[in-house]
Amino acid sequence: MIVVLDNIRSMFNTGSIFRTADALGAEKIYLCGYTPSPLDKLGRPRPKFIKTSLNAERSVPFEKRVSTMRVLDKLKKEGYRILAVEQSDKSIPYYQYKSRNEKYALVMGHEVRGLPEAILKRADKVLEIPMAGMKESLNVGIAFGIVAYELKYGKK
Repeated sequence: MIVVLDNIRSMFNTGSIFRTADALGAEKIYLCGYTPSPLDKLGRPRPKFIKTSLNAERSVPFEKRVSTMRVLDKLKKEGYRILAVEQSDKSIPYYQYKSRNEKYALVMGHEVRGLPEAILKRADKVLEIPMAGMKESLNVGIAFGIVAYELKYGKK
């Protein structure tokens, strides 16, 4: 599993995703747009990030990139299926997606705006987490955990 984070604002959310990605044995995390890196501009660890990640950035390779679209194009060329997590007209419940032991990249978006339409069009599949309550979304770190664990360990 490759993880692609598109314009995540919070160091705490990004740190939480690193920690979960480590638990799942993710290959790599791409930090796209303004998604915060575990290191500041001078290469020093960011305390807020480390507090949540518990140093998972040491075990999960990561790369900072400006363009999510370029990362997705690169991954498609390398044979990865692009799985976006977002509510849309084209989305299916995450648990209905059946992985065929394929290489995939799981794409998560901005905490409020989600993923832009251009990324959803580039995705091979758009997965959503059904919502039964008044709120229409979950925290991005929680949503990542739910979908990523299902993809890795759910029924094939």
